[in-house]
Amino acid sequence: MTDATSPVKPTVLRRRPILITGGAGFIGSNLADRLASEGRDVLVLDALSREGVERNLAWLKSRHPERISSVIADIRDEAAVANAAAEAQAVFHLAAQVAVTTSLDNPREDFDINLRGTIHLLEALRRRNERTPLLFASTNKVYGDLADVVLERTGDAYLPADVSLRGTGIGEDRPLDFHTPYGCSKGAADQYVLDYARSFGVPTCVLRMSCIYGQRQMGTEDQGWVAHFLIRALKGEPIVIYGDGCQVRDVLDVQDAIEAYVNAWMRIDRVAGHAFNLGGGTANAISLRQLLAYMESLLGQRVATNFSDWRAGDQRYYVSDTRRAHQQLGLRTPRPWKDGIAALLAWLREENAPVRRQRAAPLHRAEARP
Repeated sequence: MTDATSPVKPTVLRRRPILITGGAGFIGSNLADRLASEGRDVLVLDALSREGVERNLAWLKSRHPERISSVIADIRDEAAVANAAAEAQAVFHLAAQVAVTTSLDNPREDFDINLRGTIHLLEALRRRNERTPLLFASTNKVYGDLADVVLERTGDAYLPADVSLRGTGIGEDRPLDFHTPYGCSKGAADQYVLDYARSFGVPTCVLRMSCIYGQRQMGTEDQGWVAHFLIRALKGEPIVIYGDGCQVRDVLDVQDAIEAYVNAWMRIDRVAGHAFNLGGGTANAISLRQLLAYMESLLGQRVATNFSDWRAGDQRYYVSDTRRAHQQLGLRTPRPWKDGIAALLAWLREENAPVRRQRAAPLHRAEARP
């Protein structure tokens, strides 16, 4: 089941591994590294379709040659998925089509990857009838565009007019409201994962993630905006802001996200069939403008930006109410966002050096922004 280019010793797969679908991706590779570092055997299933993730897989195998094995396959390949899950002691399902824009361009492919692929995995575990835990990476997009939340613009950020909501964020009791093909496919998969716990006794848990950032993130304009902003700034290239830049998200360092996934697995008997909102919470809620301003302070130079129209499904405000996750998953206090952003910048500088830099105007020559 391993890829031909990076063979591993057969003894790796004779032990029951932990399967990570999308394991060469940003979150998947960090999770695989954490588990392998703890002495666990990990099987990565990944199609390597996202640019740069092959470097993550090579990095994992160089760090853990006796612990990491891989199968290069698509989550839509039912036979490959079933084979990979056949001996797994637990499954972390991270493989997905992750961009709203791509889902609008090709909704059928989005459906096949996010929903049909999830069904392949759920069915493989149901047929085994061994109560193999499955932890699913869902999204805050299951709550729709949150257009009914009344907002006020305060400085460079939108905040809820409701002071209590401003203090807590969006909770799991918020009604689901799927917008865009991506929201539909991920939201439907989210519900199937929860129902397989209810209908078939498969111990599943769903984590509805806000904005996760950190090392090994190959950020693009469509997904992974924190890393994308930093990469563009390091290259001296302008950043496109869709909307006015006052939209707010709570950001969470990837190591804190990994802690949540591992803790959910360790507590699966108590949390099976439940969904948790996972993000940085109100203490780590920032607008795009606030991130840009902090980036400029770190870089010591102005960051070039261009503005464009709002994109479909873009929430003006989303901040996770993380109280339930912290209580039931035993989560630690998340890393402060400024510390995490500075660490990501340092990693990107080292990972991508040398990068092309253009001369930028000094900070006191502020660019006019709408």
